[in-house]
Amino acid sequence: MSAMTNTTVTKQARLFKALMHPIRIKILDILREGEACVCHVEAVLGLRQAYVSQQLAVLRKSGLIADRRDGPNIYYRITQPEILSILDLAQTIVGGDTPAETITALCSCPRCTTISRTRGKARYDQCQNPGTGLSELS
Repeated sequence: MSAMTNTTVTKQARLFKALMHPIRIKILDILREGEACVCHVEAVLGLRQAYVSQQLAVLRKSGLIADRRDGPNIYYRITQPEILSILDLAQTIVGGDTPAETITALCSCPRCTTISRTRGKARYDQCQNPGTGLSELS
């Protein structure tokens, strides 16, 4: 049996380093449901945009997620879906909570607004967009 090369081991260490923060793991769990905008990730986590953006940057730099801009909104998606198997295995090893089945927090981005209307809901559960004053759609 051959040993792993230093390059392989270094890449693996970088991958695990990217996962070494609870918020990054939560972000990946949010993105498990599909592409999401920054404001949606903020709303689900209940954290400030600057902090969420820092964590997204680490995940993006590691190659686990990618972004795209659509007008004023930036959307993120998982580029390496195999990472979800690693997270699921880690959860099995440590035990604890099962992943949430659905994410209910909605923000005011066009995608969330469309989802909200499609589900028959016209409300934002945790919109984190200060100054909008939006709690219901007209």
